[in-house]
Amino acid sequence: QLQLVESGGGLVQPGGSLRLSCVVSGFTLNYYAIGWFRQAPGKEREGVSCISSSGGSTNYADSVKGRFTISRDIAKNTVYLQMNSLKPEDTAVYYCAADPYQGGSSCHVDYEYLYWGQGTQVTVSS
Repeated sequence: QLQLVESGGGLVQPGGSLRLSCVVSGFTLNYYAIGWFRQAPGKEREGVSCISSSGGSTNYADSVKGRFTISRDIAKNTVYLQMNSLKPEDTAVYYCAADPYQGGSSCHVDYEYLYWGQGTQVTVSS
């Protein structure tokens, strides 16, 4: 059974950092692009970042470039999202998702992802 489980969310002050984790089971990261998405109340879901199945390509939304970093640990079946210099507008539920159809050399957050986690809440507030 294919599963994604996010963790690491919480309450942080503006300028602070959090690291989200997405632990996957039932499949290997070598064959799936993984994306991070977020959705704030009353807003549409936004693609934040992704990493290709090869691990060699990443992409970021303009709103998080230079602040967020996506990475993965194949041995731990885990994808991370390191979030620095957090702003109140980063407040949202963050989801990770997997897609086997994007090929190995690139990833796109505007593609349709097949499998989703349950989300973790990130709140940036003083």
